Amino acid sequence: QVQLVESGGGLVQAGGSLRLSCAASVRTFSNYCMGWFRQAPGKEREFVATIARSGSRTYYTDSVKGRFTISRDNAKNTVYLQMNSLKPEDTAVYYCAATMYSNSNSYSSSRDAYRYWGQGTQVTVSS
Repeated sequence: QVQLVESGGGLVQAGGSLRLSCAASVRTFSNYCMGWFRQAPGKEREFVATIARSGSRTYYTDSVKGRFTISRDNAKNTVYLQMNSLKPEDTAVYYCAATMYSNSNSYSSSRDAYRYWGQGTQVTVSS
């Protein structure tokens, strides 16, 4: 069983920054591809960013490219999402997700690919 705990959410003004963290309780964190998703009120959960097991490959949804950066520290069992130049439309609950992949360079932007999910952390961006 994999447990994921997000932290770092909060209220920030437009143009500001936040850094989300997701700590995983798992024996071998480096076996897992990690992703960040978000869900705004009344909308479906959508993909934000993903990072391969090795950390060598990342992928972002178009709306956050150049503003958000996903990274991981396999020694600390933690994945991060650095969010800069935040916009009101980034307001959502942000979820961390994990799935085990045999290929260290694989990643996924599909919700269905992820087996484990955290409880989420609220990010609110005021205009």
